[in-house]
Amino acid sequence: MLFSAFPRRDQRLKAEQYLRGLLTAQGRKSIRNIAAQIGGPAAEQSLHHFISSSTWDWQPMRAELARFLQRQGTPQAWVVRPMPIPKAGQHSVGVDRRFDPEQGQVFRGQQAFGVWFAADETSVPVHWRLFLPDPWVKDRNRADRAEVPEGATEETLEECAVNAALDMARWPEIARKPVLLDIRGGAGRAALHRLGLAGVPVVARISPNSRLTVADRSLPGFGAGPLTALQILEALKGLRRPVSWIDSVAGARTSRTSLATAVRVTLPVPPGERQRPLLLLGEWDDPRRAPVRLWITDLTGSAVGPLLRLTKLSRRVERDLRQVGEGAGLRDFVGRSFRGWHRHITLASAAHAVTVLGADRIAPYCEIQARSAG
Repeated sequence: MLFSAFPRRDQRLKAEQYLRGLLTAQGRKSIRNIAAQIGGPAAEQSLHHFISSSTWDWQPMRAELARFLQRQGTPQAWVVRPMPIPKAGQHSVGVDRRFDPEQGQVFRGQQAFGVWFAADETSVPVHWRLFLPDPWVKDRNRADRAEVPEGATEETLEECAVNAALDMARWPEIARKPVLLDIRGGAGRAALHRLGLAGVPVVARISPNSRLTVADRSLPGFGAGPLTALQILEALKGLRRPVSWIDSVAGARTSRTSLATAVRVTLPVPPGERQRPLLLLGEWDDPRRAPVRLWITDLTGSAVGPLLRLTKLSRRVERDLRQVGEGAGLRDFVGRSFRGWHRHITLASAAHAVTVLGADRIAPYCEIQARSAG
């Protein structure tokens, strides 16, 4: 059972109450609004202690949710997606000023990375990693006030995203699936190297300016040294072919077609380092324009069609975060502590699962009789 990791019955009861509140509370899923659904001020104090000050570990619950989804056949891939969380104050753990590329603007808030089990028809967040800017790990007094673990170290945004996937790859009984992630703003080679060493297959979105080497002797660009991914794909436009895929994000299932091609490439490496075989995948929405999405993968035995359709799972996650995750409270924790944030978002992930899978399938598993909110 999802709550079997709790050693005490009262903790299991609190978890069920909190989950029920996440599913039924109106507006922001703060502890106060959740408590208002189940008992008022007394419940608020009790739930606040359960989330922010208790000692229970959120990791076993996440692993159990992953095993449940695996038995349901949900994951075709693990999609690592950033989630910016705007905050008005300065004291919530991890808060800093940062740029949100999706909105194209600077905001004050937290940055988290979720690992989502994704399939064509549904996706559920299973694991989370909260990015901690340097002041939150270097200033021990500040870190202690927010209950940041002693072992927390500095990392880049890209390292945080990769570490989220590697965390989950260590869980027992979880079958590894291709990891979809965006490395357009990072170093790229280090991310692919770390995931490769861990035996985790990867499909990574890259920048058109990423430099690669053509590895196929029969193709233009072979022997020319490092070229940009865009240069390589523009030279291979004649090899594009139509790939059909089902768009279930906009509402009704709609058949769509893109032009795509893939070419064997390698990353430029220092002398003496072994080159790793990869595929560069390009997708065109308009044949007269440049490719709009570029990916690199170590799934070198895969055909273009299945690879392109796999990348569409990132759209599924975007849709489900917006239409379900927001309502389940993924961004709604009101508190300052690292542990409180992780406990809240773990239960919010379970609420997301109840909503997308249906209460009749997962509610008995969670030991609740709550109605799905969606």
